[in-house]
Amino acid sequence: MNKRFQQAFTALKEHTCVNYAKLATAGGLGNVDLILVKATAPNDLPLPDKYAHQLQKLFTISPPCCRAFSLSFARRFGKTRNWRVALKCLLLLHRLLRSLPEDSPFRTELMIHRSNGSISLHPCRFQDVSSSNPESFTMFIRSYAHLLDEISTEDDHRSRMPESSPDDETEETGRVLEVLQRIQSLIDRVMDCRPSGKAARSLLIQTAMKHIIRDSFVCYTVFRKDIVLVLENLFQMPYRSCISAFGIYKKAALQGNQLWEFYQWCKLMGVCGSYEYPFVDRIPLIQIQALESFIKGMWEMTDEDDHRSSSSDEDDDDDEEREPLIQVDESDNWEDILEASIDGFNDRSHGGECDEWMIQVYNPFHHAKYVCSDPKYPWGL
Repeated sequence: MNKRFQQAFTALKEHTCVNYAKLATAGGLGNVDLILVKATAPNDLPLPDKYAHQLQKLFTISPPCCRAFSLSFARRFGKTRNWRVALKCLLLLHRLLRSLPEDSPFRTELMIHRSNGSISLHPCRFQDVSSSNPESFTMFIRSYAHLLDEISTEDDHRSRMPESSPDDETEETGRVLEVLQRIQSLIDRVMDCRPSGKAARSLLIQTAMKHIIRDSFVCYTVFRKDIVLVLENLFQMPYRSCISAFGIYKKAALQGNQLWEFYQWCKLMGVCGSYEYPFVDRIPLIQIQALESFIKGMWEMTDEDDHRSSSSDEDDDDDEEREPLIQVDESDNWEDILEASIDGFNDRSHGGECDEWMIQVYNPFHHAKYVCSDPKYPWGL
């Protein structure tokens, strides 16, 4: 009885929303409200493509419609307690973030409404009351909203990021490292979207997962391409940048295992075709240990010549900064560890003076068949 009453109440509520949107259209306020209400109907049908296309045309013809959409989205997503409505709101937002250019007024309006709190994607306050297992649906909606919040935040990062000149290698290195860290964060948010319980068996949620997963494929491909460049230039970087790059590589080892398991689960659930999934590199711990050993050894050699005259206070600070990034058993034979992962390096030359470290570190990301020549960043990175 309660279920039938709830269905009747939902239908009445949707009918009222549609009528309100029609009145707004007749009053000259645009048909953004009507499109949004129709696109996010509380049924199990997938989000029709036509609504996203209609909104894109409206935003192009009439930029003020971007503000109208942000206000309508804030009302619709903020007030609903139905996971189907909330999910379709997020799917529509995801589609628009994908398709609209970076300089679109839509992105500006979205940032404004996120900053003033009218659109709250993280923390997301959505709570489902429309299903018999609301916890699993609530968790998925909140995780998906968190992902989209981080995607839309990329606009803020780009607007604050200074332009670097070709000669400013340090600034360019910092920019690349920051991009890699943000990609890793986005991949974490993608894995957080793994549904559970009844939510995992919903066809509508599986459709949403396909959009989420396919974007992660492109992001991971971009990450692999850029990490190759970082590792190839690792020993020419300033010390702090070198440490940051090592932290990214170390996280890639852990994240690679997690992503591989996540993709295996997605394949079992039938999310996307198996042929679509990229090869996920799983970095052995021995490679992380070997790389840390080289970084530590390289810095100690340069420090012996360049910082011998430093004050005792500076030495104390440097010692604190150079604390080992991972703890390794002292009984480990580093000669064996390094031999397993390094082809070799040139010894001292020219009368015993060390001119340059010529180190070739094993790079599991360097597989030409998986590197895109001109990858497209799906989330504006």
